[in-house]
Formats: sequence, structure tokens, C-alpha cells
Amino acid sequence: MCGIICYVGKQPALPVLLEGLKRLEYRGYDSSGIALLEDEQIRRFRAVGKIRELETGLIEWTSDAKTGIGHTRWATHGKPCVENAHPHSDCAGEIFVIHNGIIENYLALKQELITAGHRFLSETDTEVVAHLIEEACREHADLEEAVTRALARVRGTFGLAVLSTRHANSIIIARRSSPMILGISDSGTFAASDVSALVAHTKQVVYLQDDDLAVLTPDGYRITNLHAPAEVNRQEQTVDWDVDAAEKQGFEHFMLKEIHEQPEAVRNAMRGRLVPSEGISVLGGLAGVREQFLRMEQLILVSCGTSFYAAMLGRYILEFCTDFRVEVDVASEFRYRRLNLRDNTVVLAISQSGETADTLAAIREAKRKGALVLGLVNVVGSNIARETDAGIYNHAGPEIGVASTKAFVSQLTILYLLTLYLARHQHMSVTDGQEFIRELESIPDKIEQILAKSAQIQQVARRYAQFRDFMYIGRKFNYPIALEGALKLKEISYLHAEAYAAGEMKHGPIALINPDFPSVCLATQDSTYDKMMANIQEIKARCGRTIVVGTEGDAQLPALCDDFIGVPASSELFAPLLTVIPLQLLAYYIALENGCEIDQPRNLAKSVTVE
Repeated sequence: MCGIICYVGKQPALPVLLEGLKRLEYRGYDSSGIALLEDEQIRRFRAVGKIRELETGLIEWTSDAKTGIGHTRWATHGKPCVENAHPHSDCAGEIFVIHNGIIENYLALKQELITAGHRFLSETDTEVVAHLIEEACREHADLEEAVTRALARVRGTFGLAVLSTRHANSIIIARRSSPMILGISDSGTFAASDVSALVAHTKQVVYLQDDDLAVLTPDGYRITNLHAPAEVNRQEQTVDWDVDAAEKQGFEHFMLKEIHEQPEAVRNAMRGRLVPSEGISVLGGLAGVREQFLRMEQLILVSCGTSFYAAMLGRYILEFCTDFRVEVDVASEFRYRRLNLRDNTVVLAISQSGETADTLAAIREAKRKGALVLGLVNVVGSNIARETDAGIYNHAGPEIGVASTKAFVSQLTILYLLTLYLARHQHMSVTDGQEFIRELESIPDKIEQILAKSAQIQQVARRYAQFRDFMYIGRKFNYPIALEGALKLKEISYLHAEAYAAGEMKHGPIALINPDFPSVCLATQDSTYDKMMANIQEIKARCGRTIVVGTEGDAQLPALCDDFIGVPASSELFAPLLTVIPLQLLAYYIALENGCEIDQPRNLAKSVTVE
């Protein structure tokens, strides 16, 4: 959730660190800091708030230091303040640490270190690591050995970097369940918690694995394991997107850019994976487990947040088209259940980042119980991609906005591909498969038609921006989309929004209806259309305002509701790929009208790497 950028090389480190921190802003943070090693001394500067506050404080700094570390903090232990911002140091100011993750046993370690004479200046768990290393250095002059011994005492998760006057022109990196990536270039060696901080300098990267420890120097790196001194090899990979993909490219916000990138995100998810002549999908990432996958008796989808709503829709479409028993579980609750996994159970974990801590915990529990575990992730080399038995990549490109849009639509597209893959191995005919593909391939053009109506949706948003409470309702395939629409509004506008299956209206939520509580209703012309019409009538009878997302050309709804947003006609199976687009735009424009911080909403982080 926090951000890390490190550099040791041949050019001044300060500009590299500041640029990297700016590229990590989207992950969410409340303070930032840097430390530079120069002339056998370490200089540190920290600030609360945006990176611009850090830059302002550094205006008078001049430094030729070519080694440094930088961090953006998302508070877990201690309020946002300069004292709690990273980097943290030992008592002597010789060892500086930046850290993502949580040290679970920090209180016991802190008390032990205080008893031994160490002085603590922050409320954080991270500062414990700096003092543990300092303590270990009393017995081990070699800093690498001291770091190894210190981390052996730590229980929890970490992606961390250590900068010390004891180890000139080098940085020590370690990770456990929190991403760390090395970058290799002719100008030096980099490390970061997210590849977006590296692509401006290099596309050659190495994804560290759990309990890896790396020593970075201007000429390269060396990797060992925290449990064994022997050097290990990790494959270098090439990032398949460039820095332009992480720029706004003329859009006011990354979120708006990514909403407009969704037609291409759908095309990229489908590219090379459909065979229209045979009515089948080809998922190369599952080839190695194909027979085991097709023998499954139970499929469980686990995920969090927006990805959970993608999983919910996945259950609807899989059950509609196949005979498999499908369950959906919130990843953060999965391991607390008494799991009754059948033989031949498959667990599919869905995560944009591939680093979601709760989802990782769920797949580890599923593997412990003997399930075949698959992943659907967007980030190559991520934890989930490595820890699952097989999987599918989104190929959606970087998603910078904290509130997910194009990754969600990409996840849905792949769940449709997975449904086709399984259905064609059961009773779906070749002609039905061909029709399925025709419908799916028409979606990008239809999304573009909706995006062309952005100005109309913005006008609707202006009429509702002053309201503080909203209800979202839908049925069947559109029910998960109602949940996702409400989440988007909550995430970026900080407004209260509730979502319900429309059939639940009379079981309590209808008591909320009044003229100041508008309802967003998904009512495309499908098998639930008449029932949705009745729900809208019930809302109107209680003087409730209604925004309806329906099918273009509908002859009844525009006259019934207060505002109507039409989407192109499609079969009900594929309608969710269309109805979600107006909800994303509605949330965006309401947040814009209210002056909210859209790309970096308060208290949220892009990659949730703590439980």
C-alpha cells in the first residue's frame, strides 16, 4: 500500500527518487520521505501530505549523492506526522529503513529494545527494524548478516530497503509477502514496490520472491535467501508497456483516461484467445492444468472489493452457461470458514495487483486444503501469479486510478472467456459458441458508443451532485453491477451509497426512499425488465428520484424516470459490460462536481498489501 523507490548508480539520486515517488502517488499515501548517502553521511527529509510538500522542503537542498531511498507512507501504526514518516533510523543515525507491510510482533520487540537502551522516536512498527539491525550490528560487523539476523526475529510482512553508512554505495532489499522489484540499467540499479516507478529508467526487471534478500550496487545486484547464504538466480523480465501508458495523455484524471481505455482493455483481454470458426476460447495459461480443471466438481471464486463484484457476476454467467457448482467468497473471510472442499475443487483468485494480502491468504489456505488454485491478475510476476498453479493475465496495462475501472471490465471479459471455455466442453453447441463470440466481440464498439455520451452523463451528474445519499438496485446479471456502481461513488466522492438486489427493496430498504435519496436503477430489456419496472414505480410512488440505465430506444422508462441513460441493446448475458460504464462516469462526474481528489481518494490505496 505504501510506495518504495531506491537507486544506486552513476547519476544524482534525488531527481530519480522524486520522480519515482510521484509515479507511486496513485497507490495512496499520507506522508513521504527520502534519505541520501553522501560523503559517508545520510541526510533525511520527510513531509506530511503530497509529494509537492516534500519537494517544497527540498528546494534549497543540493546533493550529488548517487545512492538513496524514498518512501510514501499509508498509515497503519501511528497518525500521519513527520515523526512517523519513513525513512526511520537507528539511535546513531547510521542505519535508515523504509518498509511496506506490518511487523506483527513489533510491540514485544520494541519493549525488548527499549530495555536494552534503544530510543524510539515514532509510533511505527517499522522503526523496530532499524533498531533490530543496529542491535545485530553489535555482534556482526557485516551489515548484510545483521539485516538477515534482524529479520529472522520479525513476524509479519515486509518489503523493505536498508541504507547505511556501514555499507557505502549499496542498498539492501528484502521482501516477504510485499512486492519488491529490481530494475537494471546502464545508469545503475533500482528497486521499487511497483514497476511503474521504474519504467521511465528501464524495462529490465527482476521480481523478488518471498524471503529474498538483494544487495544493490551501481553495477548490478546479488540475491540470496534470508534462510540460506547461497546466491540464487531470479529470471530477468521485460516490462511490456512504456512510461506513456502511465501518463494522463490529455485527460484531466487517470480515472477518466482509464474509463476511456476500456474498449481497448476488452480487446486486449480477448486478443489471441478466441477461435470464432469453432466457437471456442483458448486460454494458454491453463494448458498445464487443463485435464484437472475440466474434472472439477466445485469452483470457488475468491477476491476483494471491485474484484469481488467481478467474481459475483462470474458466478451468474458460469451458472447460466455451464453445469458447474460455483461459489463466491470474500477473500478476507474465506479462511475463517470451516471449509468443506469437495474432491476436485478449483479456487480462482481474482486481483488486479496480484498482491492483495487477503486474497493471498485465501489461496494459501485453499492450497493447504488440496485445491487446484488459479489466478486472474493484471500484474506479471506478482505474488498471486507466482503462488497459483496456473492462471490468466488481463493484459489491461497499468491502472493508475485507485478506483478500478478498466481492470474490472477486463476481469469480466476474461470471466466470459472462461465461461465459454468450460461451456464448450459441456453442452454448448458450436453455433451457440459462435454467437457467444459475436456478442462478446461487439462489446468494445458498444462501449465506445456509451463513452460518446459522456457529456450527457455529466449533465445528469450535475443534477445530483448535491445529494448525499444514493441507492443502487439491479437484478440478476445487473445486481453485481449495482454493487460496483455504489462502490465507485463511495470511493471517489465520499458519498453514502447503498446497493441492493432490487427484489430486496420491500424487505427494508424502501423505508429509506424520500425526495432527497435518489435511486440508480439498472433496467435493461431482459428477463427481469418487468420486475425492475415495478421497483421503479414503487420508488416513484414514494416521491423518490430515479436515474435509470436502460436499453436505448426503450419506449416506457424515459417517461417514467427522472433521468434516463441508454446503452446499446445486447443480450442480457453481456449487458453488464455496458451498464457499468455509465455508473463509472456518473461517479466520476459527481466527484468532479464536488471537487474531490479522484485519482487518490482519501484513506484508500491501490494495492492492499496488509490484512
